[in-house]
Amino acid sequence: MNSAMNVVLLHGRLSRPAARRVLPSGEDQAELDVSVQRQGERTETVNVVWPKAPASASTLDIGAEVVVVGRVRRRFFQAGGRTASRTEVVADTVIAARHTKRVHAAIEAAFLVVEEATAMTA
Repeated sequence: MNSAMNVVLLHGRLSRPAARRVLPSGEDQAELDVSVQRQGERTETVNVVWPKAPASASTLDIGAEVVVVGRVRRRFFQAGGRTASRTEVVADTVIAARHTKRVHAAIEAAFLVVEEATAMTA
């Protein structure tokens, strides 16, 4: 059996305020830039979209420390008459890092997904 998984776990700080956007489909989402710095390496900024984000997403501001659980997506679109692409993380949940119980529960749930997918391939 071939089982694939796509699980992302990010821990970083917002490098710009969360922005709400209404898509052409009418769906609402929040867009975030999460900066992640690994020891001894340059800071990397990850584009995050959060479909159906709660209203509280707008209260997240620059510098807020967050944990994001989601998946990677590459989407294609037309820009300037050419096909362009963007790789981003689609968040299932975004939690302020100070909410440690919620963060631990989200991380545990993500690891369960990985364990279940790994068990299917064994």
